[in-house]
Amino acid sequence: MKINWGTGIVIAIVAFMGFILYFVITMSTDKNYSYDLVTEKYYQQELGFQDEINAEKNALELKEKITIQRIEGGLKVEFPSEFSPKEIKGKVFLYRPSNKQFDFEIPISISNTYLLVPEKRLLDGRWNINIAFKYNNKEYLIKEEIEY
Repeated sequence: MKINWGTGIVIAIVAFMGFILYFVITMSTDKNYSYDLVTEKYYQQELGFQDEINAEKNALELKEKITIQRIEGGLKVEFPSEFSPKEIKGKVFLYRPSNKQFDFEIPISISNTYLLVPEKRLLDGRWNINIAFKYNNKEYLIKEEIEY
């Protein structure tokens, strides 16, 4: 059977469309390629983005920076010594990029100048930590990536 150039073009287009359909179906049904959004309320969070920028700027202007370090009992978040611990209000949010089941939030309620995140809640690997707090009616935000 002889194939002319018109038939060859049709066969090439059908083969290409078949490849694309196979690729789309495979990528949309395979669980290995299933990713969640960082947050469910993405657009609502985007509206408060300028407030986050201002809070991060406030944190950068601190004389004594907030330190995050791994110690024997867990993760130690140390606030500036000039701050009164009872007046610090906020939360520490730990986000695990690889699995949202391990994400958790701890309210800041301290009597010393540091907060200890228990080791039993932290798995080895990468964590994103967001420390959002208010002190003297001024908002602060620290975002860091850590390896635990």
